Amino acid sequence: MSDIGRVLTAMVTPFDSLGKVDYGQAKRLARALIESGSDGVVVAGTTGESPTLTRQEQAKLFIEIREAVGTTGSVLAGTGSNSTNEALEYTLDAQESGVDGALLVVPYYNKPTQEGLYQHFKTIADGTSLPCILYNVPSRTVTNMESETTIRLSHISNIIGIKEANSDFEHISRIISGVKDGFKVWSGNDADTFGILCMGGYGAISVASHLVGSKVKLIISKVLEGKIEEAAYEHNRMMRFFTGIFVVANPIPIKYCLNRIGFKAGFPRLPLVEPDEATRKFLDILLDEYAEDVDLQIG
Repeated sequence: MSDIGRVLTAMVTPFDSLGKVDYGQAKRLARALIESGSDGVVVAGTTGESPTLTRQEQAKLFIEIREAVGTTGSVLAGTGSNSTNEALEYTLDAQESGVDGALLVVPYYNKPTQEGLYQHFKTIADGTSLPCILYNVPSRTVTNMESETTIRLSHISNIIGIKEANSDFEHISRIISGVKDGFKVWSGNDADTFGILCMGGYGAISVASHLVGSKVKLIISKVLEGKIEEAAYEHNRMMRFFTGIFVVANPIPIKYCLNRIGFKAGFPRLPLVEPDEATRKFLDILLDEYAEDVDLQIG
């Protein structure tokens, strides 16, 4: 299970000029991300605009990215849904494609109880042989999965970890100290990675690593080596980038940044739109400030 990796990029889904999934660019991006420091990629997650992908597009992405990455990195499939049956179907698609695991977001809009969350994730985990990683992101889903629920779910054998984007460090500390041995906590917010690692977290499922993967990896490595001051220095130096790429709803900014450096990621699908002039100006300044840190090789 540890082979899934500490630095995973929540990958955008490139679209062509007609708004169709550009599978060639998706494969190119996945390979470039591995080469620039990521241990693996997450396909069709929130950053990959999963709400606007069809099941057929999603399933094909799982297959294409698994083939493109090969043995050089891990592939996680975003298979969450606010319908338990639908999420299980997506997870079985992912299992058939040969990916390394499934990322399962807390159901959005429904506002399930904590017992509902437990039963939702248990049902999916029981129905697949894939390792499952939970994803708690209350800023997107409204519902927060409480630490006690995560601790309870950690005892299901193939639920191996959580991407935690709660940003409440007391909540995250309770998870880290309470889950079963071997259960891993990945930071779901780039700005939180240093703090979560210092508390005993495992890694990051990152958006910033599209462009600065080696810096994300460096911060994690420094913490693991016990070089906390050096890690803190890099974390603080990169903080404006880590927060700036979320100036408006993800993945609008990161797609703009990829396009600006020469990688054709296309535009977001409606209801997301391109950034307005003020946001573009902000992101241009940000990219110029961190130009020497950008390590994505677009070929």
